[in-house]
Amino acid sequence: MDFSLTEEQTMFRDLFRDFAQKEVAKLAKHTDEAEEPPVALLKKAVAQGFLAATVPEDFGGAALDPLSYCLLVEEIAKECMSTAVTLAVHNSLVNATLVKYGSDEQKEKWLPLLAENLGAFAATEPDAGSDTSRLATRARRTGETYTLSGVKVWVSNAALAKVLLVLAQTDGGPTMFIVDPATPGVKIGHREPTTGLRGVAINTVYFDFVEVAEADRLGEEGAGISIAQAANTQLQLALAAAALGLAEGAVALGRAFAIERKQFGVSIATKQALGNYFADCEIEAEALRHLIEYAAWLASEDKDVAQAALKAKMFGAKTARAAANLMLQTHGGYGFSDEYAISRLYRDAKALDFLGGTPQIGRVVIAQQVFEGAGLAIKP
Repeated sequence: MDFSLTEEQTMFRDLFRDFAQKEVAKLAKHTDEAEEPPVALLKKAVAQGFLAATVPEDFGGAALDPLSYCLLVEEIAKECMSTAVTLAVHNSLVNATLVKYGSDEQKEKWLPLLAENLGAFAATEPDAGSDTSRLATRARRTGETYTLSGVKVWVSNAALAKVLLVLAQTDGGPTMFIVDPATPGVKIGHREPTTGLRGVAINTVYFDFVEVAEADRLGEEGAGISIAQAANTQLQLALAAAALGLAEGAVALGRAFAIERKQFGVSIATKQALGNYFADCEIEAEALRHLIEYAAWLASEDKDVAQAALKAKMFGAKTARAAANLMLQTHGGYGFSDEYAISRLYRDAKALDFLGGTPQIGRVVIAQQVFEGAGLAIKP
């Protein structure tokens, strides 16, 4: 199996890297400090086609193959994790879901709008995260209209979104809906204060008797959980790529600091203890890259990618955390100062434990796979 990049993929990677280094890097510190998305930067991303990365050409998209899309997220994450997550949520949870499950009419209506504006995915509730049986948001049907009421929390991109995908309970079971946030009754609440990812618009969203046409129901009634799970698989692969980018970005910062920092008359990069840090980071990053490549290959072959994406995301979160921690340690006391970028990466890396599902739930899912067929019930 050959995972070397094609000529086209190499061209894409270089394009993404150039954009990240010239446009994203210079705004990363400000984005974190301002605690708001880089709107001007996102407009430049629109011009590059990055907001339609996973959309077919028939609908005006860039139609990136899965590995090329991972390269996009990776290169952006090297410079700014907030921007990478903003794009990943938009492309993986919203665009890819509409492409896979939307009708032709829904694609024609919503995808052109999403090529120029962000989308958000509203599934989590105050009492319903991993436990979807506690879903409280309701959509009551009257004729050809549903009335949507409830509260969603931790909705990434909510404040800037022009399209919301909303999971709600119906008489037929959990169902996904496409909602225009400008619809009367939709209210975007306050932004959640967060330790990291401060450039992601993470908000509570309220639905107060919001009318949604039957034509904007995504899939059949009762199909919402399977749609949400498939969307989360798409996000997990993108998050694995983001984790790789963050780890690489952290190592680059640590390497530059270690070369210039002098202690006892020599560069600290010559110290074996620090060399061990860099060696460990290099090994884990290489392993993560191959997990991503394998999962992306499965996706490109239209094979079941759920297990591979979950494993890549979980290993990616661990790899990013370890790299950020070791590179902060390389900076010594300076790493504890927000004047140094490594502190931002350290804070951002922790978010990978929560995005796309917690490691605790992920391990339950993997354990269920290990004991499948043994007649044992592995539960959270």
